[in-house]
Amino acid sequence: MSILEAIVQGVVQGLTEFLPVSSSGHLLLSQHVLGVHENNLFFNIMLHMGTLIAVLAVYYKKVIELIKSCFSIIKKIFTLKFDIKKTSDNEQLVISLIIGLIPLFLLFVPVPTTGMTVKEIAESMSNEKNIIIVGICLIFTSFLLRKGQKVQYSETFSKIKYDEKNHSEICQGRSKVLFLDALWIGIMQFIAAIFPGISRSGSTLSVGLVRGVSRQSALDYSFIIGIPTILAAGLLETKEAIEQNLLQNIDITPMIIGVLVSAIVGFLAIKIFKWLLKTNKMMIFVIYTFVLGLISVIIGILELCSGRNIFTGFSI
Repeated sequence: MSILEAIVQGVVQGLTEFLPVSSSGHLLLSQHVLGVHENNLFFNIMLHMGTLIAVLAVYYKKVIELIKSCFSIIKKIFTLKFDIKKTSDNEQLVISLIIGLIPLFLLFVPVPTTGMTVKEIAESMSNEKNIIIVGICLIFTSFLLRKGQKVQYSETFSKIKYDEKNHSEICQGRSKVLFLDALWIGIMQFIAAIFPGISRSGSTLSVGLVRGVSRQSALDYSFIIGIPTILAAGLLETKEAIEQNLLQNIDITPMIIGVLVSAIVGFLAIKIFKWLLKTNKMMIFVIYTFVLGLISVIIGILELCSGRNIFTGFSI
């Protein structure tokens, strides 16, 4: 992999990990266009670690508070003083995050008659040679985003205020993510982990909005729950790469550059997403994911008919 290819994929990862357009889908599409094949999975995970740096840079204060609350919960449990009805806001958020992560363990459940786990099947679907699945999932992401956008102005949100400064309506919702909200968001995150092209941030945000959570709380929860998700995935794939001796064939320089680029661009993407959500400009993502998904499906069908990648000329 060249340095230019690493930079391109770092930019793609940094932008798409937090903007609701699917980082996995865009990475597969960029690899399809560039014709990059080798060690994609581990390189993708390392790019995710770059975006982990970005989200920690934005939410480090909140993360520190949650770590303290986690130890507080553990202490209360061992001293028999834990009462879920008397927990602080941060302690409730810690519990909600744990609940939201539980569905991800389904990735390791064996699928009958296949001899594979859900995770292994998901990885087999992450094939840049066939972009039809990515296209369909991007279109699904578009519908999810539209549903989340529409529900903001429905009766789910009982109060609407007007922001005089930005001349826009502010849709109100619950500031807290309830345990049932967290479970539904977790299920959606599990689905996004299976299908490349379904945006994790976009789908979890939309589910939060449908459940009646305010935009800011749903967005913050979506970003924060991504921290342990990205970290766990990175550690797991690194372990597998070491066991399979894949690290010996990796060019370190492009990988480091890709990680740095994804971290910087990811930090900017979080700021952009917050601004777009606050100013009610999410429709741009609804249109973008639908159009890109439709184009991907059409190109994928044409390539299946011709048997060649139209960008590189390689056989598929």
